Amino acid sequence: MTSRLDKAIEKVRRQAGIPGVVAGLWMPGKGRYVRATGIADKASGEPMSTDVFVRMGSETKTFTVTALLKLVDDGRLGLDDPISDYVRHVPNGSRITLRHLAEMRSGLFPYTDDTDFQHDLLSDPKRAFTPQQVLAYGFKHRNTFAPGTQFQYSNTNLTLLGLVIEKVSGRRLADFLEKWVLRPAHLSHTLLPNGAEYPQPHPRGYTNQTLSGEVTDSTDWNPSWAWAAGGMISDLHDLHRWARIVATGTLLRPQTQAQRLKTLPTGHPGTSYGLGIFDSGGWIGHNGSIPGYETVTVYLPSKRATLVLMINTDITYQSQEPSSLLARAITEIVTPDNVYDRAAPTQ
Repeated sequence: MTSRLDKAIEKVRRQAGIPGVVAGLWMPGKGRYVRATGIADKASGEPMSTDVFVRMGSETKTFTVTALLKLVDDGRLGLDDPISDYVRHVPNGSRITLRHLAEMRSGLFPYTDDTDFQHDLLSDPKRAFTPQQVLAYGFKHRNTFAPGTQFQYSNTNLTLLGLVIEKVSGRRLADFLEKWVLRPAHLSHTLLPNGAEYPQPHPRGYTNQTLSGEVTDSTDWNPSWAWAAGGMISDLHDLHRWARIVATGTLLRPQTQAQRLKTLPTGHPGTSYGLGIFDSGGWIGHNGSIPGYETVTVYLPSKRATLVLMINTDITYQSQEPSSLLARAITEIVTPDNVYDRAAPTQ
């Protein structure tokens, strides 16, 4: 099994041009597989190692929504409250609920799809953005559908939920996460940075999300634009712990966790989405992508198995995310009945 995994990961890594991979797989009764392969730094040739911090991208959403659900547990807000109760000037805000935002069914335009935002970010990727600034890019556009009627992945939703958490708690999001999510979960290597700070050691990250389309080193870009939707940093040890916590709901009341895991179709075969969490072939969790990095952190309840992947590029291969290619190749071997992001049939 170990040898098959080594070969599968190396094949995808070379095929998709991924510089470095950290992979962790834990299956009770069968053992564990923890590997680093490839390089952390193209310039120096430094090898990838298993003890690195990485920018986790959209896996941040599982932390933000857990924070929101802690406030639900405390009776400080309700999932069916309209966003207009907390944030003013949201288009159609009186009809869009916190639940719609968390399940990606609000109809609010994704600010990351706005061409002015893309230009402004890529013209100066080290600049700082406030949540209000990024929301303004999205709010220029008409809503894409009526709330609750469709699924559309949108960072606008999670940025708004970050503002709700701050308003209700009276704390900065990073501080609320630290006290009510990270500490109770015993995650000492996970953080939401203020700006471009990045604990050592970390791999260099490589992206082609540039104005020219050329590949560049994005390690020190400022992730403030992603904030509650994608700005966090973690390591293999913490993500291994977090996968089971978020999938089984150990920080929440059972009825609240049940709400989180009530998944709805996404339009992608085999993948459904709940409240800031997905089910892909039975694997529950989230993936993440931010310029230079991609991650996957998922848990398979039927086998009590955990899979964590961290890579130092977000450059797609044949229009597919490299982290998804890796997760699919690994799960085809270890859990053939539960394949992550199973490819749609070609016919």
